[in-house]
Amino acid sequence: MVAEERKVATVFGGSGFVGRYIVKRLAQRGYIVRVGVRDPDRANFLKPMGNLGQIVPMAASVRDAAAVAALVAGAEVVVNCVGILYETGSQTFRALHAEAPGRIGRAAATAGAKHVVHVSAIGADPASPSVYARTKAEGEAALRAAYPAAVVLRPSIVFGPEDDFFNQFAALAQVLPALPLFGGGTTRFQPVYVGDVAEAAMAALDRAEAAGNTYELGGPRIYTFREILEFILRTTGRKRFLISIPYSVGALQARLFELLPKPLLTRDQLILLQRDNVVSPGALTLADLGITPKAVEAIVPTYLARFRRGGPRAPAAA
Repeated sequence: MVAEERKVATVFGGSGFVGRYIVKRLAQRGYIVRVGVRDPDRANFLKPMGNLGQIVPMAASVRDAAAVAALVAGAEVVVNCVGILYETGSQTFRALHAEAPGRIGRAAATAGAKHVVHVSAIGADPASPSVYARTKAEGEAALRAAYPAAVVLRPSIVFGPEDDFFNQFAALAQVLPALPLFGGGTTRFQPVYVGDVAEAAMAALDRAEAAGNTYELGGPRIYTFREILEFILRTTGRKRFLISIPYSVGALQARLFELLPKPLLTRDQLILLQRDNVVSPGALTLADLGITPKAVEAIVPTYLARFRRGGPRAPAAA
């Protein structure tokens, strides 16, 4: 009796915030999951998400065509979650956002992969003044040229226990007497739960009509930046001043922050903050993938409790 051959999935950036949730769901579906990362040892935390030997972290740079091809060979599913918020050394927006998706798409097409899913971002725009947003759009175009049936997911700000948004501002509120409202805090966001983004990736595998489409992923409610900070302060039981800062002043501050190993803010991020980050009218959404998005209020308080004044068990502010 011949043993059934196991299905293989390859996830680039699988140890990242979004990627780890996709890796877990692929493992639950029985895939052997190859996880392409720069440092496999730092991705070993993924292994308990599957059975023994099911999740395999492997060293692979998305800047290396041969490494990408080797990781994709024999894979039925290829997912790209690679993305950065700021540049460091060779990890540039052009290399990772603009060039890598086309390289992955070409390798997937050559390998005969059945599905390719690419995690991009709302705001991807070839005409954007932001290098982040512009290269995201260039990467989508390169991927489409190489693998036209690829499914592109464009999430708004993604929230979840490991996020760098709600957690970062809650941490800042612990030590700062005031929080900044760049441009008055009027920019709008539509935060989406990381688990819903991962479910969207799974739905892209299941639905034939998803092939070749782009989905913009947002949660059930739109918030201004001010409303998000007010929510964080209520949830953590802290009172802080919210100070409006003109974008021109913010740009000077960002120039200094960029000198830090992990910048709190960059000038490119400040450009992004000047444009609403919400689902576009008429766009395909989570609903088109059969997913009802979870609310910020249902998830975020469960992990911001550790920042609560008086400890995790202290009541949130009314």
